[in-house]
Amino acid sequence: MNRKRSTAAAGQAWQIYAETLQPDAPGLWERVRAVPRMLKSVLRGQYKGMSYGTLGLLALGVVYIISPIDAIPDVIPVVGIVDDTGLALWMLAVLVKAAGDFVTWERGGRPTVLVGEPVD
Repeated sequence: MNRKRSTAAAGQAWQIYAETLQPDAPGLWERVRAVPRMLKSVLRGQYKGMSYGTLGLLALGVVYIISPIDAIPDVIPVVGIVDDTGLALWMLAVLVKAAGDFVTWERGGRPTVLVGEPVD
């Protein structure tokens, strides 16, 4: 990830953080606590607000960050860390935004019923 993309990711992260400060919007801590519930709901097929493709990209991002193999080696001062930092900011921005949408979905009381399950 180049410097321009890292700057864009930082801007996106800041914009999403600012969204958490809006009245009636889920706060940052509420969103952080909602991430495990959201991931379980996505994997169970209950919440359709996040695709399996997005989950896959997030998983690949984690692998990339912890992997010793990098597009830009970390031994190069500053530049080597920029790609990892930009990717981490993008991942956090995606999770925080998606968790906010998930909390809003939960608050709306609109549970998704899986096909074939009995409705109470």
